[in-house]
Order: sequence, then structure tokens, then C-alpha cells
Amino acid sequence: MENVVVVGSSLAGLRAAENLRTLGFGGVITVVGAERHLPYDRPPLSKKFLAGEWQLEQIALRKPEMLGELNLTLRLGSPAMSLDTVTRSVTLGDGEVLHYDGLIIATGASCRPLPNAPALAGMHELRTLDDSLSLRADLESRNTPGRLVVIGAGFIGLEAAATARRAYGCEVTVLEGLAAPLVRALGPELGNAIAAVHADNGVEVRCGVQVAGIEGNGTSVSGVRLGDGSLITADVVLVGIGVVPNTGWLEGSGLELRDGVVCDATLNTGVAGVYAAGDLVRWPNALFGEEMRVEHWTTASEQGAAAAANLLATSRGEPATPFTTVPFFWSDQFDARIQYLGRGSGDDEVRIVAGSVDERRFVALYGSKGKLRAALGVSMPKVVMPFRKLLAEQASWDEALAFAAERAG
Repeated sequence: MENVVVVGSSLAGLRAAENLRTLGFGGVITVVGAERHLPYDRPPLSKKFLAGEWQLEQIALRKPEMLGELNLTLRLGSPAMSLDTVTRSVTLGDGEVLHYDGLIIATGASCRPLPNAPALAGMHELRTLDDSLSLRADLESRNTPGRLVVIGAGFIGLEAAATARRAYGCEVTVLEGLAAPLVRALGPELGNAIAAVHADNGVEVRCGVQVAGIEGNGTSVSGVRLGDGSLITADVVLVGIGVVPNTGWLEGSGLELRDGVVCDATLNTGVAGVYAAGDLVRWPNALFGEEMRVEHWTTASEQGAAAAANLLATSRGEPATPFTTVPFFWSDQFDARIQYLGRGSGDDEVRIVAGSVDERRFVALYGSKGKLRAALGVSMPKVVMPFRKLLAEQASWDEALAFAAERAG
């Protein structure tokens, strides 16, 4: 194998390229990116970068000189348009055709659009650096604190809501169609606990509401019309209703596409020499006994490195290693550090094992069928993180509760 193409220039793609070099690959590595920017970190886009506290150089994943040491061929600003696994080639938006011996797909995901949303000034989504710059400029341009409406109470929407309130003094309303923020993973009680953090800081979180449409004055957004006919006035609207895997360019390639790229346990796509990593990967995670697609920073980094290692191993006739992980993400909202480990469900048994929901500092465990499934921590990082090891060891529910009791004692 002499020529590897990595399609995707964000975290998973960069980690794949880095690990190829770390493991001794001396051939050509071509990294393709739809965006013109060098690889950057996405979590700050809804927090410190959006607030104007950090600038571009502070969110770079690697300094330019470090990228130079990797000896990468960069094709930025020209997205991949199609894949031909027979000729082993990727066609780019500018017409260039890249041939590969090995391929790693890491094209991530894009924001899910709000149906029938008009093209009005003040309408935003938040996924890319340019998205964050555009939203930041809109928030900064207000002579008086603006009125922001966030549609969707996921982590990105809640982080942006907190940033707009704290950094720009905006009046903020968050709209959620379900009974509580993050209810599918956290359940209603703890989802409402996250909403309470926002209420404490002057953000209105309205759950169980439906968006009927976006109102405008001809050129700019003026409000959000709800299903009951009421209108919430707005200068700025942020749509955060989830993401869609970027797999359109893979149509007709022969890969199995099902809300992502379907892979085996080693992150192989079913085609020799073609692996995938990051937000678009759907794979069987043996630790939890289920197929999953994970949109977290840590998993993207781990998968990028694992896909590179397995691509090299199989090219040398060595066995590939199944990829397992305990999903983990964190979120900073106002003064709360929210951390979530594992793969819980709103239907799991939930037990508060440290702190207090009322005090906005607690650790909760999620269990199902006698197994520990997840752990949630709010502003108790030293207490919650040790549970990641228990999840990796597939600890029982009783073992997890005993561990929690021992630490509390």
C-alpha cells in the first residue's frame, strides 16, 4: 500500500492521518476536506469561540508546523462527490480524481434542516467554523441585547443558548418538542434538571411545543410561530434539531448506507481496504451488545486512529482489531460541567449516587437488565469519570452501586 486517501479533514480524518504516520506508513496521504479551513476543533464553536473569547488559532486542532511534519497532501475546499470502489477512486467537486490503495471515510455529518424554513437574515445553524462566525457576527451586531430563539434542546442548542445569554445578554427561549431536553438519553427527571440550569440563568426552556413556521419581515427573521398559534418574537433563530450523516456522495458506491455507513466491528465497510471513522459510522459495539452511531468527540478521535491501524494491519496480512468504546461526551453550560458516559436510555432505572439534583451538582447512574449502562455527572467530574472504567468492564448494576457507595463513604 503506497497511497492512502482520507476523505474528511476534521478530527476523525486528522487522527487517521496521524496514526498512519505513527505506525510507520511512509507513503502518500491525501486528506480531502469540503471546508477550506485547516482542521479545527468543533466543541468551542458553541462556547468560547462563539463568545468571542477564542479566535481561530485557539481552535486549530494542530499548529501548521505540526501538520507540515505529517507530510500530508491537502485537498481542502473541494468536497468528495463520488466513490468508485472498482477503480479505487474518489472524484472531487473540482473534477479531480484521486486513486487510492487504501481509503478512510470520515466525512462526518451536517445539520438537519428545518422543513420549509425561509431564507431570511438571522436564521442560523451551527456545525462549522463559518456557521459560528456568522452567528457570532449576528449576536455582536445588536445595539441592544437581541432576542434569540433556539429550536431544539440538544447539547449544541443548549450550549449556544448559554453562550448567547452570558456573553451577549440576549433574551433566550429554547423550544423542544419532547417532554424534556435530552429526554431519550437522560429521562424526563434529569432532562428537566438540565433545563433548570438554564432557568437559573434566565433562559426560558419550553418543552412539548411544536414549531409551525418561521415569521419574517420580508428580509429578516422576526419570530417563530408555534403550533398553538402563538408567536415568539426573535431577532436571531438557531436551528439545532440534530444532524444527518454526510453519505450522499457514497450513493451508488456499493457501500451499505443506513443512517450512516454500515461497518463491521473493525470499522471496515465491507470492501477491502475501505474503512470509516467518526460521526457517520454505524458499527456493532460489543461492549454494549448493540449497533450504534455515536456523534461524540472522543469516539471520533478513537475511531480515526483505529481505522488507520486496521487499514495498515490488513494491508500487511495481519488481523484487524474490533473497535469497542464507552461513548463519552461533555458539555459546558453556564457554570455547569455536564458529562455523560455510556449508552443509557430514558427507560433505564436511574439512581442518584452523589450530590443533589436540587443543588445542580450530582452523579446519576443508569441501569438495565442488571447491568450498568451509563453515568451522568453535573459539576462533579472527579466523581463521575471513574465509572467509565466500570462501563468498560461491563460491571453489573449491583457492582456499580456498591462502587458508588464505597466512594461516597
